[in-house]
Amino acid sequence: MKVDVINIAGEKLREVDLPAEVFEAPINVDLMHQAYVRQMANARLGTHKTKSRGEVSGGGRKPWKQKGTGRARQGTTRAPQWVGGGRVHTPRPRSYEKKMPKKMRQAALRSVLSAKAAESEIILVEDFLIEEPKTSVMAEVLGKWAGDSSALLLLAEKDKEYDVAMRSSDNISNAKVLLAGYLNVRDILGFDKLIISVKTLDALTAHLG
Repeated sequence: MKVDVINIAGEKLREVDLPAEVFEAPINVDLMHQAYVRQMANARLGTHKTKSRGEVSGGGRKPWKQKGTGRARQGTTRAPQWVGGGRVHTPRPRSYEKKMPKKMRQAALRSVLSAKAAESEIILVEDFLIEEPKTSVMAEVLGKWAGDSSALLLLAEKDKEYDVAMRSSDNISNAKVLLAGYLNVRDILGFDKLIISVKTLDALTAHLG
């Protein structure tokens, strides 16, 4: 699959073949969904908790004697049926972690990248290096590259290019900068366009095996 390489001004420089093993892989919707659900589940903290009758304060004394009052027997005012009492069968701290083999995660990424490529939502640029890390400059460049669409900017490594792109896009709500090694299904699906620098293609191919 051939894609145009454009410069900072949005002008076409040449054409490049996208790696077929990454951008022309079979599109497996079920695998993409599984990877997305895993990512969302692993992001949950699982720290929700309510107090049981043994954890709430008070209730140390028996509210009334066992017999002779005509009322139901009670051992503590912190039993679940009392206002201010402990709770039963409520959320407790737990892990929501889901496991997924590495090869399946890589296949899911290849699948979603292939879907993006099939929809012509991948933009290949010569580089992200602008003269100064300035939000207005980056916003103007993104407008030439992706128009009004949201964009995920993918870079190969933490270098000057990455630093400038990060600092320039921090205050742009519909743009995000990400390293190829941290590419994930949620971010790819969360943005309209995927903008990749030429040198990132090699890093992306190496990352996805």
